[in-house]
Amino acid sequence: AELGLDRSGVSDAELAALLSGAALPDGAQPIALTYAGHQFGQFNPQLGDGRAHLLGEIVAPDARRFDIQLKGSGRTPYSRGGDGKAALGPVLREYLVSEAMHALGIPTTRSLAAVKTGDGVFREVFLPGAVLTRVAASHIRVGTFAYFAAHHGADAVRQLSDHAIARHYPAAADATNPYLAFFEAVVEAQAALIARWMQVGFVHGVMNTDNCSIAGETIDYGPCAFLDRYAADTVFSSIDRQGRYAFGNQPGIARWNMHRLAEALAGAVHAIGGDEDVAKLGPMIDGFADHYFAYWLPGMRAKIGLAGAEDGDMQLVLDLLKAMEAGKADFTLLFRSLSQAQAGDDTAALALFEDLSGFDLWLVQWHERLARDPQSTAERTAAMEAVNPLYIARNHKVEEALASANGGNYAPFFSLLEVVQNPYIERVEWANYALPAPDGTDEYVTFCGT
Repeated sequence: AELGLDRSGVSDAELAALLSGAALPDGAQPIALTYAGHQFGQFNPQLGDGRAHLLGEIVAPDARRFDIQLKGSGRTPYSRGGDGKAALGPVLREYLVSEAMHALGIPTTRSLAAVKTGDGVFREVFLPGAVLTRVAASHIRVGTFAYFAAHHGADAVRQLSDHAIARHYPAAADATNPYLAFFEAVVEAQAALIARWMQVGFVHGVMNTDNCSIAGETIDYGPCAFLDRYAADTVFSSIDRQGRYAFGNQPGIARWNMHRLAEALAGAVHAIGGDEDVAKLGPMIDGFADHYFAYWLPGMRAKIGLAGAEDGDMQLVLDLLKAMEAGKADFTLLFRSLSQAQAGDDTAALALFEDLSGFDLWLVQWHERLARDPQSTAERTAAMEAVNPLYIARNHKVEEALASANGGNYAPFFSLLEVVQNPYIERVEWANYALPAPDGTDEYVTFCGT
C-alpha cells in the first residue's frame, strides 16, 4: 500500500514468480550494481551485487522513490565464484530484523516479500533456498563512490554525486559547492542513524563501506543482532575476530567510513572550490562526533525519563552504562524497567543486576535529577514507554524461528514478527518474548551465511 502497488487480480503464484525473479514485471530491465568497499579496513576495488538484481524503481503515492531489489536471485557479473543464491534462514532473518528496526523508528531498508524457491542451497549442508524482495531509498553506498573514484575519476564521481543529490539531498544542489554540502548531509545522516542503533542496542556486525548507505538507512542484515546483556565490546559476527565492529566501536567506524567517502569526493569538491573547499572536508569529518552526540544524548535523556537538559546529563547516562556493564544487566529490559523505577518501584530494575554496587549509587543521583525535571510521574511513564521497547528480535528467539522455518513450520516466525512489529505495547500473551536471554546464550555467534 505504501508503494502504491495494486495486487488485485494477481494470484499468489503470479506474485511469487514476480518477487523471486522467475517472471519480470512489464518493462523491467534488471541490473546488478558494481561498487568497491573497505572490508575490515582493507580496500577491495571490485565488489558488487553478486547475488542481487535491481528490478527497477517505484515512485510511491507520496512521491518518494524506492529501489526494488531481489536478493538471492542468481549469479551476476560480481558473483566472485558464488552461486548467487540465498538460503531461507538468512532471508527470513533480514525480513524479521529489518521490519523490527522499522517498527523501532530506525531508518532501514524494508522487506517486501520472502519467496521460497524450491531449490536447495549448499552451505556445508543443503538448505532450502529463498529470494528476498528488498525495498530501499536507493542502493548507493560509500563503496559506490569509492569505485567511481578508483576506476573513473572525478568527472564520474560528479555524475554519481549529482544523481545522489537529486535523489536524497536536493537542498545540496543550491549550495556554492554542492558536493561539499552533499558530504556534510551524509555525515549528519550517518551520525543520526548510528545514534539510533546505539539507543536500542543494535549491532550491525559488518560496517564495511560497501554496507554503508548514502541514504542514511540501515542496509545489509548479515551477522546482525541485538544486545542481551550490555557490554560495549560485544561482537556477534564470526568473522570479526579483532572486534573492529563491536557495539561500542560503531560510532568511530561510521566516522572512519565518512573519511573514506571524503577521499572519494575530494576531486569533485576540488573541481568546484579548489584547495580551500577540499580543506573543509577534514573539519566536516571531525564534526561527525558533534552530530552524533546531538542525536544520541537527547535520545538517551528520553530513555531515562528526562524532558529537560542539564550539563551533567551526559555523565549520568555514561555512569548508568558503566553500572549496567559491571552488573551484566539486560540492555532492553533495564531501560524499560526505569519507567517503573521512576514511579517508585525499582524491583524489576534491581533484579536485572548481578552486582548492584554501581547501580545503587546511580539510582540516588538519577532520582535527584528527576526531581528537577518538569514532567509529572504519569507523563514521564508514558514518555519513557514510548521510546524504550519491551520487545526486540532477541537472538535466541530469532534462531528458534529460523530453525522451525527451515523445518517447514513458520508459526514461530510469524508470531515473532508480530511481536517485533509492535515493540512498545505490552501484551500478557507476549510475556515470554520479554524475558532475558536464557543462560548459555552469552557466546551467541552470527554468520554472514548469505
